[in-house]
Amino acid sequence: MSLAESLAAGIAALGFTFPQATQVRLLQYLALIRKWNQVHNLTAVREPEIMLTRHLLDSLAVLPHIAGPRIVDVGSGAGLPGIPLALMRPDWQVVLLESNHKKAVFLQQARIELQLENVEVAAERAENFHPEAKFNTVISRAFSDLTDFIQLAGHLCAEKDNNSRLAAMKGVYPHEELAQIPPQFVVEKTLSVVVPGLEAERHLVILRRA
Repeated sequence: MSLAESLAAGIAALGFTFPQATQVRLLQYLALIRKWNQVHNLTAVREPEIMLTRHLLDSLAVLPHIAGPRIVDVGSGAGLPGIPLALMRPDWQVVLLESNHKKAVFLQQARIELQLENVEVAAERAENFHPEAKFNTVISRAFSDLTDFIQLAGHLCAEKDNNSRLAAMKGVYPHEELAQIPPQFVVEKTLSVVVPGLEAERHLVILRRA
């Protein structure tokens, strides 16, 4: 099965329907990561088929559980999950927050090459990032434990917006992290997320202000 067929099958398994042009851009994004990976080590995963599952489909699987229109991807790295989400939801504004200079340069290049008009790159540490407008969803993938995520990025949630949430993408169920959450945030729900083709556990922890 080709990469394009694998992507189409994965998207169908997730229950989504997206234009062919969007799927082409997702594959262009994957090719861009592979190209930069040869020099900059953006991700430890090298095989395109595994990248498709672990990176693209893993990012897309959380789409039904998060809300726009303003999203910030904290510790974006190679743009995951921010770029796949931005490609799927061109009506959302997505900020990719990444303090590592080389990774931030890659994100800017990806934004230009993929013509992502709804994406902005912020090359800053989360705790130093204070945009005028806050976010509906503050999401992270393999960024830190929940306590650090709240302490470093909790201020990016709109304080007076009852619909503003932190969303942390996790592997196995994070029992210990959930037991140590600071009192200013509470767990709204912890969801088991199924990623097509991936046997490993995935969870999404949704937090809101207490």
